[in-house]
Amino acid sequence: MEGAGGELAEDALEYTPTWIVAVVCSLIVTISLAAERCLHYLGKTLKRKRQKALFEALLKVKEELMLLGFISLLMTVSQDVIQRTCIPPSWTNYLLPCKKTEGHHAAALGGRRLLPKSVPRSDHCRNKGKVPLLSLEALHQLHIFIFVLAITHVIFSVLTMVLGGAKIRQWKHWETEIHKSDAGNGPKKLTQVQQFEFIKERFNGVGKESTLLSWMHSFVKQFYASVTKSDYATMRLGFIMTHCRGNPKFGFHRYMVRALEGDFKKVVGIRWYLWIFVVIFMLLNVNGWHTYFWISFVPLILLLAVGTKLEHVIDQLAQDVVEKHSAIEGDLVVNPSDEHFWCGKPRVILYLIHFILFQNAFEIALFFWILTTYGFNSCIMDHVPFIVPRLVIGVVIQLLCSYSTLPLYAIVTQMGTFYKKEIFDEHVQQGLLGWAQKARMRTELFKDAAAAAAGPTRHGPSSRLEMLRRAAALMQCRGAPPR
Repeated sequence: MEGAGGELAEDALEYTPTWIVAVVCSLIVTISLAAERCLHYLGKTLKRKRQKALFEALLKVKEELMLLGFISLLMTVSQDVIQRTCIPPSWTNYLLPCKKTEGHHAAALGGRRLLPKSVPRSDHCRNKGKVPLLSLEALHQLHIFIFVLAITHVIFSVLTMVLGGAKIRQWKHWETEIHKSDAGNGPKKLTQVQQFEFIKERFNGVGKESTLLSWMHSFVKQFYASVTKSDYATMRLGFIMTHCRGNPKFGFHRYMVRALEGDFKKVVGIRWYLWIFVVIFMLLNVNGWHTYFWISFVPLILLLAVGTKLEHVIDQLAQDVVEKHSAIEGDLVVNPSDEHFWCGKPRVILYLIHFILFQNAFEIALFFWILTTYGFNSCIMDHVPFIVPRLVIGVVIQLLCSYSTLPLYAIVTQMGTFYKKEIFDEHVQQGLLGWAQKARMRTELFKDAAAAAAGPTRHGPSSRLEMLRRAAALMQCRGAPPR
């Protein structure tokens, strides 16, 4: 023990040269400060360019980094408790990612020593004929994996938004062409419904006789020309006629981009239920089950289902028009409704996309973590026939979500019953918020009045707030009351 103790003592901080300690600390602090300054200047740039939604997404990323820091601190502080928590050796023979080999326990005890008391901690359980709940080596590797997972999710979310945003920006010229064509509108003429390009693409010949054919058409449509010019023009007009009837020049494309940026701050974070999925996936990673191979199909199936549903919503809009009209005077106008979406809530699509992106990031992060930690030929990596499909599926999900599903989500979810707050400019949103706060304060004051006056006070601020909402919509849409 003397040799071991002497070796451990020499590794301790008190026997480490001060110049080494100073150099290492300087490097860590410098890198940390540089990263913090980069995030700070990025935030200032976004605020200067009035990118409020993206700035809030950046704040969400900072929150995730703070959470990771707390997880890191908690794992470091609790490693002594974990090492002193002993369990019978037989408990470690169940649900193993890899089969144990001869001499496994001896190799485990001779692993990484993170603190000088590593050997006494191992002896604490060994003297009882037991083993630690989690070795320091395993705890260290788990620590790294959590960081890799979180960073990969943020990077993949940003990449999806960048590629999807580039696709959506290509629709800008459609908006410009529509504005120019509206300027020279002549007298309205009566047109047969079947003659509209939107109806020809979305209804005529497909889905009219068979619901199954309609769903199959929606499934295939997401892979090519998921949104055409006639789709964009029709959904844009349906939104404007429902929410901004008085302003046919309403900047629908700009509103759609602002709404998507507002949703991005929800996608970039890791919610509590996603951490639960991580724990479940790691629990099921048992040797011979090929769990991660089968799990990789989950986000792909969900992504295809989401894309099919979004395409089918457009088909349903066309079907509703055909069922109600045989001929239309003027332009074709669809009727947005929440009834077309799952559970009557367009926001369900956002939660599914969030889960898809996180699950895909989990698969990719796990692969690179195992590759750098254990090597390609390790048992935990699984066999090559199971590895290659996982990587291919990950790439397909990333590309399909970026270039098809996300743009579809951006425009189709505007076909709900209600508009989003991004329809107002930022200064209008702030004015609404300030007025609402004042209305709540007045409500509290009215509640302190006599019971006889309670009736009018309940309706006073509420009706005024509704008037303010209508006035704000009037300013934004030039005479279009919100629905």
